[in-house]
Amino acid sequence: MNLLSVLVQTPIHSQVAGPLSYFSERSIAAGTMVRVPLGKRDLLGVIWDRPSAESAARPEAEISADKLRPIAGEIEGIAPLSVAWRQLVTFTADYYQRSLGEVALAALPPQLRELTALQVARRIKRYAKPVDPASALSNAAAASLPLTAEQQLVINQFHSADGPFLLFGATGSGKTEVYLQIVERLLAGDASAQALVMVPEINLTPQLESRFRARFDDLFGAGAVVCLHSGMTPAQRLKSWLAAHSGVARIVLGTRMAIFASLPALRLIIVDEEHDPSYKSQEGARYSARDLAVYRARLEGVKVLLGSATPSLETWHHSRSVAEGGRYVRLQMPSRIGQHASLPLVRRVDMNHQPKKCVIAPPLLEAIAERVARGEQSLVFLNRRGYAPVLHCADCDWKSECPHCSAYRVFHKIDRTLRCHHCGYTERVPRACPACGNPDIAPMGRGTERLEEHLAELLADVRRPNSISAQWPTGEPVRIARIDADSTRLKGELESQLARVHAGDVDVLVGTQMIAKGHDFRRITLVAAINPDGALFSSDFRAAERLFGLLMQAGGRAGRDADISAQSEMWLQTFHPQHPLFEALKRHDYPAFAARQLQEREQAAMPPFSFQALVRAEARTQEVAQGFLAVASRGASAVPDAAQLNRLITLYPPVPMSIQRVANVERSQMLIESPSRTALQNFLSAWQGVLHTTRQGPHGRGLIRWAIDVDPLLI
Repeated sequence: MNLLSVLVQTPIHSQVAGPLSYFSERSIAAGTMVRVPLGKRDLLGVIWDRPSAESAARPEAEISADKLRPIAGEIEGIAPLSVAWRQLVTFTADYYQRSLGEVALAALPPQLRELTALQVARRIKRYAKPVDPASALSNAAAASLPLTAEQQLVINQFHSADGPFLLFGATGSGKTEVYLQIVERLLAGDASAQALVMVPEINLTPQLESRFRARFDDLFGAGAVVCLHSGMTPAQRLKSWLAAHSGVARIVLGTRMAIFASLPALRLIIVDEEHDPSYKSQEGARYSARDLAVYRARLEGVKVLLGSATPSLETWHHSRSVAEGGRYVRLQMPSRIGQHASLPLVRRVDMNHQPKKCVIAPPLLEAIAERVARGEQSLVFLNRRGYAPVLHCADCDWKSECPHCSAYRVFHKIDRTLRCHHCGYTERVPRACPACGNPDIAPMGRGTERLEEHLAELLADVRRPNSISAQWPTGEPVRIARIDADSTRLKGELESQLARVHAGDVDVLVGTQMIAKGHDFRRITLVAAINPDGALFSSDFRAAERLFGLLMQAGGRAGRDADISAQSEMWLQTFHPQHPLFEALKRHDYPAFAARQLQEREQAAMPPFSFQALVRAEARTQEVAQGFLAVASRGASAVPDAAQLNRLITLYPPVPMSIQRVANVERSQMLIESPSRTALQNFLSAWQGVLHTTRQGPHGRGLIRWAIDVDPLLI
C-alpha cells in the first residue's frame, strides 16, 4: 500500500484544509492528477509532495490504515505537474494565507474531472504540431517590422541584463511591438520555448490575440497561440490548458488566472498594463498575478517584463537606481511612434465658471462638434455605468436603496429597472414613490447611459461629413455609441462595437474604464473626462494613484495616428483645476506625480514603505463579525514569539467595510500593518491557529466565513 498526499479544493477556514491522505496499490508521481472520494463525491485532486520526515513522524501525522480510502483513479495521458508549478502554488498558498488545495485546484480546468483517458488522448491529438524551428527562424526574420531607435535600445537592454524589467513607455510608444519582437526572437531561437503574456482584463484579450496570431500563426502553426481567461467556456479553457501543458502552445495570452498556467518550457513572462488593479484577485485566494509573475520568473530562472505608461507606485519604487536600492531595471520609451506624433494637449475646464448644473461645458461641446465636422472621433469618459446612480423622491427623500445591501440600486433607463451592482437584485422601476406615493420620482447623478442620451440631445443639430463633401452640415446625424459592462453583456457585442469604432462608424464614443486603456483607436483625436473629482479627496490612499493612471491612460487613446496627433486634446472638467494631480497630468509628468506620492507615502508609513494585511469576517450581524475579529485580535498575544512580533505588528480595531452589507451578509475588517514583510508573514502564519480556535469557540457562532487578504488594494 502506497500512502499518498492529495490536494482537493478546500478553503483554509474549513475542517479539512491541507493535503488529505489516500492510498494506492502502486506508487504515483507527485503532480499527477487523480480522482479521489471525499464524503459521497468524487473530486479532482493532485498528488502532492510527501511531508518531510520530521512532520511525518509527529503523533498528529499518524494515520490509522483502516481509515484510509483508495484513490478513485488517475487522469491518464497528462504528464504530472512540474516541480516549479508545485513550488509556485506552495508559495502562493503560504504568502496569501490560503490552503494549498484551494490554490492548486482553482488553477486547473474543472472539466478535467469529467474526462476518461481516451478522451484526454483524443483532445491532445487534435493540436497541430509546431512548424520546423529552422523554417520558423527564416520566417521570423522576414516578419520583423522596423523599430524606432527607442524600441531597439529597449530590446538591446532587455537582452543584455537579467531583470526583472519595467518598460516605462508613453501611450502610443509601441510597447506591444516590443513584446512581439522579444517573443519572436525567443521562440525562433528555441524550438520548445514558451512565453506567457498577461493582460489585465478580458476585453483587451481579443485585440492582443489578433496581433499575436497575425504575427505568429504562419511562423509556428495555428495552435501556437492560445488564450486563458474566465470568459472562456469550460471546453475552451480545457483545450488551451492542455495545449500549454503539453508544450504545443508556444504563447499563452491571459488574464490573472494565466499566471498558474502549466508551462513546462516557460522562458519569458510579460505583464502588460502592470499597474492595473485587475491583476489582484478580490475573491477566493486573493493573490496578485503581477507579483506572482515576478516570483515565478525568479523561481524558474526566466525573464519577466512589466509594461505600463503609468506604473504602480510599488513597481516604480522598485525600479529606482541600484544605488538607491532598486531591484528592477527600468527601460524607458518616452516618445510616441511617428515623426510628428505627440501626446495630447491637456485642457482643464474650471466648472466653477460654467453654467450651473452644466454637464458638458460649452467649450467642450463646441470642440466635440468641430471634431465631428472634420470626420474625427471623440471619446467621452465617465467611470459610472447605468442611467443614474440613484432614483430619488424629493417629497420624502426616499432613495432607491437595495434591500439586501448597504448601497443604492442603479437606475437603468433602457430596460426600466433598478439594479444593484453588488448583489444583482433587480426590479422594475416603481410608478410612484414606494414610501409616500409621489409619482414625481427622478434620477440623481449621471451614468454613461444618461450621458449618452444627453450628448444626443446636445449634438442633435450637428452633422457628420458625408462621403462626397466634407462641408458641414450637409451629412448625416452624429453617431454616438456607448461601451460599458451593460452594453457589451451579450457574447460578441464588445467585438462588434469596437469594430464599428475602428471602421469610423462612430463619431462620439461614451464609455467607462473598459475603453480607457489598451485600445488602439486611430481616429480618436479628443478625449474628455466628465467628472474626475470624486477620487481627489477619497479616504483610500491609493485613489489618487488610480485616478492619475486612469486619466493618463484615457488621454492616451487620443492622437495615436501620427498624421493627426498634433491636434489631439484631452479635456478635464473639474472644480479643482489647480490640484497638483491635474498639474502633473497636464505635463504628462508621471515621474513628478510618482515622486510626490511616494514622499507622502513614506511620511505616512504607507506601502511600499510598509506592508499590510486585512482580515475580513462575514456574518448575519455586524456585532458577530466585529466580535470575532476583536476576540482574535486579543488572542494575538498568545502566538509564538508574540513579544518579539508585537513590536513590529500593529493591529487596528475592527470596523465595518465601506459597503458593510452585501446580499444580507454583514462584512467587517481589521487592518494589520508592519514595517517588515517577514514579520507580517510570520505573525499571520502563527495567528492562523488563533483564528481557527476563535472560529470554533462561542465568538464564532453565527460567523459565515473569514479570510486574510495580504497586500490589499482596497481598504
